Amino acid sequence: MKNPFGKITTLEAVMEQFHDGMTLMFGGFGGVGSPPTLIEGILNKGIVDITLIGNDTGFPHIGIGKLVREERAKKVIASHIGSNPIAGQLMHTGKLEVEFSPQGILAERIRAGGVGLAAFFSDIGMDNELVSKNKPRFHLDGKDYLIETALTAEVAIVYAKKADEYGNLIYDKSARNTNPLVAMAGDITIAEVEEIVPLGSLDPDEIITPGVFVDFVIPSKGVNWKWAWE
Repeated sequence: MKNPFGKITTLEAVMEQFHDGMTLMFGGFGGVGSPPTLIEGILNKGIVDITLIGNDTGFPHIGIGKLVREERAKKVIASHIGSNPIAGQLMHTGKLEVEFSPQGILAERIRAGGVGLAAFFSDIGMDNELVSKNKPRFHLDGKDYLIETALTAEVAIVYAKKADEYGNLIYDKSARNTNPLVAMAGDITIAEVEEIVPLGSLDPDEIITPGVFVDFVIPSKGVNWKWAWE
């Protein structure tokens, strides 16, 4: 039966949103909360020259680290890359550009992008060249600040526990991490979910990401599910 709401679809259908040279934002913390089916789909399609935006580079065989391991990324904007030694090797050999942003600042840059702000002021990392390099400064009330620009992406990919047919999302404990922020900051947001439920099944107080931010919903690979309206 045809999906009457247009958001629930398949991995194959959403693959047209990914292309070489794109900017891709992803949810997850060390791979927990990153969408494995979508990442595998990007790998299989052979997308290259990606600019990745997210908390970290996962592990070589976990999460977004798979894309880094296969040298699909040309640049990463993250809070750290220490859990993925391949990312460090690529950075030191000049094959991967890395822009470091303190974790809280990175989260706020993503949130700012999601709510339509252009930038904000921060005094975090002013004495750290890795953080402050090439960033403009602003003097306000006798104090200097870095201007931290907001972050957005052509496509944002997130992982959730449940979605309904409108794309409202709830998350599973710590797997929530940066996913709600990332979901707001993509021109196109694709949610990979463990379970698709009928409208009215989610308690409104449970919903973390309203469906207005979500363009497509796909089931996670290996999850048993059926169209909720059948």
